[in-house]
Amino acid sequence: MGTDLSAEPSAQLDRGRYRRKVQRCLDTLARMLTDGSFSFPRKNIGLEVELNLVDGRLRPSMTNTAVLEAIDDPSFTTELGQHNLELNVPPRPLAGDSALQLEDDLQAYLGKAASKATDTGSTLAMIGILPTLRQEHFDQKWLTNKTRYSSLNDQIFAARGERISLSMEGAALPGAQPERLRSYSESILPEAACTSVQLHLQVAPEEFAAHWNAAQCLAGVQIALAANSPFLLGKALWHETRIPLFQQATDTRPEELKNQGVRPRVWFGERWITSIFDLFEENVRYFPGLLPETDVEDPIETLEAGQAPKLTELRMHNGTIWRWNRPVYDVVDGLPHLRVENRVLPAGPTVVDIVANAAFFYGAQRALAEQERPVWTQMSFQAAEENLYAGARKSFDAQLYWPGIGWIPPDELALRVLLPLAHEGLRRSEVSDEARVKYLGIIERRCLARRSGSTWQRDYVQRAQNRGDDRETALNRMLGRYLELSAEGEPVHTWPLTG
Repeated sequence: MGTDLSAEPSAQLDRGRYRRKVQRCLDTLARMLTDGSFSFPRKNIGLEVELNLVDGRLRPSMTNTAVLEAIDDPSFTTELGQHNLELNVPPRPLAGDSALQLEDDLQAYLGKAASKATDTGSTLAMIGILPTLRQEHFDQKWLTNKTRYSSLNDQIFAARGERISLSMEGAALPGAQPERLRSYSESILPEAACTSVQLHLQVAPEEFAAHWNAAQCLAGVQIALAANSPFLLGKALWHETRIPLFQQATDTRPEELKNQGVRPRVWFGERWITSIFDLFEENVRYFPGLLPETDVEDPIETLEAGQAPKLTELRMHNGTIWRWNRPVYDVVDGLPHLRVENRVLPAGPTVVDIVANAAFFYGAQRALAEQERPVWTQMSFQAAEENLYAGARKSFDAQLYWPGIGWIPPDELALRVLLPLAHEGLRRSEVSDEARVKYLGIIERRCLARRSGSTWQRDYVQRAQNRGDDRETALNRMLGRYLELSAEGEPVHTWPLTG
């Protein structure tokens, strides 16, 4: 969720000063892009995984502070809800056997964390939305005790002036009618129900637009193949319910502003770009500050002194606009760089599935970004956005648009077009043949089996209900079996529906 705020409230009140500082940061970024100020030694990748904690009854365990103290590792941090943790894996090159090492490192980090969580009476759950969440878990008292989270909650509700409305209708379980959710929340904690995997790719400034546009084109098929969030508050909803839930849980707009076309803060965007500056400029132009704390640095003076400016206000502002592919400016060891942060994927089901999803994304993204006639020049931006929502709602049953083909199911699109491109992209990135074949093979077999975390969860619950379980019992049984299979580590397309 980003950097915490000062505990001093007075620093947060001057919105005019904050707005001027954000604009000065934007001007500084423009100068840096013109002057060639950015470091780009190699294409580094990074990964974040958000996690849930559950208790012995498989309900949310509000123990992240105790678990973090037990883990005692700065790679793990808090998240919005007290039942959440986040793991930040150190960045690394994409080339060679890096993906294989990433799998090993993830297993080691999560194994250690799972052991420490067990010592506190909790269990880690790596899943897009915890299916045992109840309305009571959205009470504001369950916010993690950090100034940033409480301020964000207060500012979103101040902007809305009313409760958050959760409203969605899902894809029906086999043989059943579609289910609807109509609910309200008086905190932003429904956002904490959304646990994701975030993929980072460091790119040169002149390559950023192509990589971001390519990521936007991939979002729909990514989510369709990797969906893992089908249940919320006892309802079977979208295959990837995180997508509408995250948008609704952080929406600062009352109905009147929605009707006027004011943009939501969880945003796909509205156009293809030619520079990373386009995205930061849109963020500044369209969205008021939510966390208006200012830093003493003058970014232009810092740049003119030969140092890398922190651009604190611009980065803070960027962190409160949740694009599904977010631009990132960062400074590491005194050197500034740019990243594409891909945010569409859910957590889980297993480590090997996560790494396979990452390999597919990085490979296909590079191949698309380097095409002579880019795919985004052949399709509308709105088609890419519609693909995202169709893939999230229906998974393998979606129909996605792709230039030169027309409408096609996501598994067929992957098998015919995107997996060959992903192989080529990973080859160009000098990824080892062993890693490339292993992880893209998992995506291929997932497509052939048409089995994702979401389809497995839905089928398991449907079978349990057919045997006489009510929905709550079926969800508990499913989650228990899910955690067993997730711990065993075999990719989800191999999971049985028994046990």
